[in-house]
Amino acid sequence: MDGYDKLVPSTTKDTQPYWDGLKQGRLRLQCCADCGKVRHYPRPVCDACWSMNVNWIDASGRGAVHSWTVTHYAFHPSFKGDLPYLLLTVDLPEGVRMNAQARGIDPGSLHVGTPVKVGFERVTDDLTLPVFEAA
Repeated sequence: MDGYDKLVPSTTKDTQPYWDGLKQGRLRLQCCADCGKVRHYPRPVCDACWSMNVNWIDASGRGAVHSWTVTHYAFHPSFKGDLPYLLLTVDLPEGVRMNAQARGIDPGSLHVGTPVKVGFERVTDDLTLPVFEAA
């Protein structure tokens, strides 16, 4: 994939709007068309009412750190050159949590509630990944 040697997600009809949004610089989340529950990661069935009807909303792109880890062991050899890297779990105001790598954040400055915003890291012509940056 354009010289990018890391593992990449597979898209499905249920996740394609999420990935398309990232390519456009937008964080899109699924919202149940029947009960209104927002969900992330994208999936075909609402875990609240079991509906398969879905809408997509544009998220604010802001959030607060819930937890973090500094990764020192590559789960796949292609990530070895990135070590160590910072992974954040972030509470979004839309009511879901999201995981992504951080960029430009000192782990020593983090605390629960640290404000962050989503950034968009284009890794190939076809793939943009979300990352978290200081807000």
